[in-house]
This record gives sequence, C-alpha cells and structure tokens, in this order.
Amino acid sequence: MIDRKDVNINETWDLSLLYKTEDLFNEELENFPKSVNEFVEKYDGKIETADDITATLAEYRPLLQRGGRLNTYSNLAVEANVFDKEATKRLAKTRNILASNYAKLSFVDTDILNLDEDVLKEASKNEEDRVFLEDLLKVKPHTLSKDVESTLKALTNTLNFPYQSYNDIKFRDIDFPNFMANGKEYEMTYNSFEDKYNESNDKEVRREGFRTFSDELNKYKNSTASAYNAQVQYDKTMANLRGYESVFDYLLANQDVSMDLYNRQIDVIMKELAPHMRKFAGLLKKIHGLDTMTYADLKIDVDPNYSPEVTFDEAKQYILDGLSVLGEDYSKIIQEAFDNRWIDYAATKGKRTGAFCSSPYAANSFILMGFNNSMSDCMTLAHELGHAGHFQSAHKKQNILNSRPSLYFIEAPSTTNELLVENYLLDVAKEKNDKKMRRWVLSQMVSKTYYHNFVTHLLEAHYQREVYKMVDKGQSVDADILSELYANTLKEFWGDAVELTKGCELTWMRQPHYYMGLYSYTYSAGLTIGTQMCKKIRSEGVEVAKNWVKVLEMGGTKSPEDLAKAAMVDISTDEPLKDTIAYIGSLIDEIEELTAQLDA
Repeated sequence: MIDRKDVNINETWDLSLLYKTEDLFNEELENFPKSVNEFVEKYDGKIETADDITATLAEYRPLLQRGGRLNTYSNLAVEANVFDKEATKRLAKTRNILASNYAKLSFVDTDILNLDEDVLKEASKNEEDRVFLEDLLKVKPHTLSKDVESTLKALTNTLNFPYQSYNDIKFRDIDFPNFMANGKEYEMTYNSFEDKYNESNDKEVRREGFRTFSDELNKYKNSTASAYNAQVQYDKTMANLRGYESVFDYLLANQDVSMDLYNRQIDVIMKELAPHMRKFAGLLKKIHGLDTMTYADLKIDVDPNYSPEVTFDEAKQYILDGLSVLGEDYSKIIQEAFDNRWIDYAATKGKRTGAFCSSPYAANSFILMGFNNSMSDCMTLAHELGHAGHFQSAHKKQNILNSRPSLYFIEAPSTTNELLVENYLLDVAKEKNDKKMRRWVLSQMVSKTYYHNFVTHLLEAHYQREVYKMVDKGQSVDADILSELYANTLKEFWGDAVELTKGCELTWMRQPHYYMGLYSYTYSAGLTIGTQMCKKIRSEGVEVAKNWVKVLEMGGTKSPEDLAKAAMVDISTDEPLKDTIAYIGSLIDEIEELTAQLDA
C-alpha cells in the first residue's frame, strides 16, 4: 500500500472533470447559497397554481444539480484518501453549507403538497414534472409540517453521524498488526484482507490472516455496535414520526417495494440456494484437500493453479468485447470511462474498501475500486461500469427528479454487465475447447458474482431483518446481540457444511450497507433481474439488448416491477428468482462434472 501522492496519476480518477480548478469549486460553493436565497425569495409561500409548480420546479432542478456536483466533488476526495486533512475540512464545510441550504429548499415539497390535489393533477400534465409529483403524493400522508421538514434537513449532518462514526472507526481508529505465516511477515490492512488474504490459496495465510483481522475487529465491536444502534434507532424514530406502521414500511416506501417482495427475496434464497452453496463448499473442500471447510476458506478458487493474472488493459478489452452486444452508444460510454479517467483503481493508503460508482447528474461517473490483477477485479469493474452505463443513459433522457430508479432495480444493470462479460469468457473457452478455462470461468461466476450478491449480501439482509424486528419492538442492540444474530444467520444457511470459525460472527462490522436502509437485499433482487436479462440477451440477441438499453434510459420513471416488466421479466411472481437459483445450481453441477473429467 503506497501513499496517494506516489501513485501513477492514470490509475486515479480526474476530479477536474467536475471543477477544473479548486478556485472554481470554491466560487461555486460561495455562489450556491446566494442562488438558493434568490429562489426562496421568489417562490417560498407563493406557489398557488399549476403554472407556479411548473415554474418552481424548472428552477429547482438546476439547484439540485449544482448541489449534487458540490457534494460529489468534496466527498470523492475523502473516499479516495481519508487521511487527506484538507479534503476532510472541505467536505465538512460543503456538507454544512448544503445542509442549511437544502433546509431552505424543503418548502418546495411541503408547499406543493398543501395545494389541492386537482392543482397537482393539472401540473402533472407536464411530463417533466409528472413522476416527481406522483411520488410526492404517495408520501403526502407521511409528510410533516413545513417547519419540521426544514429542521430535519438542517440536521442532516448530525443525523448522519452514525455512518460517519462507523467510517471513522473503520478507517481512522483500527490499526491492524502484521501477521506471520509460513515464516513470512504480511502487512494487514482492511483493503489487503478484503482484496487479497481473504481469497489466498495458501491455507496458512488465509486462516492466520482471518484470525488477525478478526481479533483486531473484536476490540472495536462495542463502539461499532453503538454507531449501528444509533442508526437503527434513528430509522425507527423517523418511521414513528412519519406515521408508518413499522420501520420496514418506512424503509421500503422509498423503494416502492412491498413487504411481500422484500421477504420473498430473503426467504426463498435462504431456503433454496443454501443446499447448492453447501454442495459448492464441499466441492472446494475436496479440491483443496481440506480436513475441514471453515468460514475462512469460503473465498478460495476452485482451481488454485489456474488463476491467470489480468492486467488492467486486458480487463478493459474483456469488458469492451463482452458488452459490445449492448450496442455502439453504450460501448461509447464504457470507452469514455477508460479514456477520460473515470476510474480510480490504485491501491493506496486511506482508500475506502469495496467499490462504488458515483454519478452526479449531467456529469460523468466516477468509479472507486482496487485492482489487484485478478479476474475478480475485472468483474468488479464490469459491475461498476454497469452503474455508470445505466446512469449516463438515464441522465441523457430524464431530468434530475426522474433519473434514479428504486434501489430494488439499481443492481440489475451492474450485475447484467458482470454476467455478459463472464459469458463472453465462456465463449472464448468454448472456441479453445479448454475445459480448465471453462471450469475456472464458471467458478468465477459462482464464487464471485453469485456469492457476492446472492450469499454475502443476502446473509447481511437476513441478519438486518432480524435487527429491525427487534427495533420494531422497541428494543436496542449491542455487540453481543448483533454477533449472535449474525452467527445464527450463518448457521441457518451453511448448516454442517462449514465450520464457523471464531470471528465469523463479527462480519456485521465489515459492511457500510447497514447505514443505507434496506439496501443489502437489493443486490440479489438486481441479480435476479440481471440473470434473466443476460439469458434473454444470449438466447434472443440484439433486439433484446436494444430494449434493455431503452429500459436503462427510463431511469426512475417507472416502479421496479414495471421496469422489470419492460425488460420482459415478471417479478410479480417468484419464477425469475427460482429460475435464477436453479441456474446457480446448474453452474455448480457443471463445475463438479468438469472437475471429475479433469481429475480423470
């Protein structure tokens, strides 16, 4: 891990694409409150007719766009290096300015909702405003008074404290010790464990790394639990204030998803996928000659001797070739991401773990990840570029108030990309008649794409549901309760197939998703749609691919069910989910069959 100042600039993103200079950013940060004050003076308390609504929203949208750019620019610098003190100061200043000004802008929602519904229906005839106004009417019963809504907006930074506290503990306080394995010393960081040691084919490195990582995490479990408890108690308080029957109703309302869809996604996978994954764990145990399959061993490759390194340029070509079926316009977006430094992939100190794609409206996307020359990284990159391609497409067709779909759908474009690239690699293996390569690609699909989205995040979702059930009953949670809940989830899924290594119960400490509402389960929901789309594109060809891109362009103009239906996937039933689980099972069966053939 090197300091950010020492890294090759081409391995980092170019934030000057948002503001060419720091002076221009500061100038905009200074001018933004002035523009907000002028807007407030012009419209606050003066919205009475449908024409007033149209005029207000026409000037409101550019303000949201400007605020989004300011927030993205200041936030990304800290995400790339939490030790950058100047960037941290800039982010705090920006957030304070935005919070106070968004509080002033909160009158837009409340003033419009105070109007007669006939006025709103008249204003909804303007297609630019229709979706926003329809969504606004849905939350009308749960909207508080004008002063209270303004106060809540002003308190945004304070109310976001739990997530900030979690990040401070994770990136600033925890200092992992190095560890010894096979007589060699290894440097331990959050990133090196998650991206490297966790997947090492060397059993001693893998298990000793897990022990060292978990032992250090354990020292911070109480402070992390306090931060998380503050978050879930906040969610419950907001649900009560806004008059929702449960915290689940409150959190799912923004996703436009029913409890039935939410519960089905968790319950069906826990019951029907578990046998397949237990079989896969047993296959890994046999291939690697392990006496016991432990929790620390679950990320190892099927074939430790066939894991070719992939350079960033090679990954780029795989992705471009694999996604070419989506058409020229889509491919141009992906090419631009590589050409114009949208991607920050250097492994540097202070960089947050995991990967994400940030897409401020009317600007390019920004992708943060680590790239360690593995095919897993290639798939992560394909995934994040799926988010970029989605939002770049949506932003061209929709305004800022219409462009973002439900979280339930948000992971469908990203996971579709992963599967398209993986299936392209299967085609390459078929052309070469290479069984080892085919088995390896299949194992990447199971152990990376499906494991990440259908196992890791699904287990998080199952555990998170248990936490919110307790909170709904007026209870609090602490480190011991959270660890017990997570251990129970692991036991239910893995049964006797996997020995739950000490420290596995602390996995709840490793993900930021718990501070983002009911986000974790949406990975499997998105991949369910993504699997069906990939299968359709592969079997039916270009016309289906063209239609998929049109669905991406719809942004948030439809509910997740209607977006999926437009893509010819009916998620009103459990058929797509069960078909996806069966597909995962077929991949594991083929891996087992190929293994027998190769061993013979």
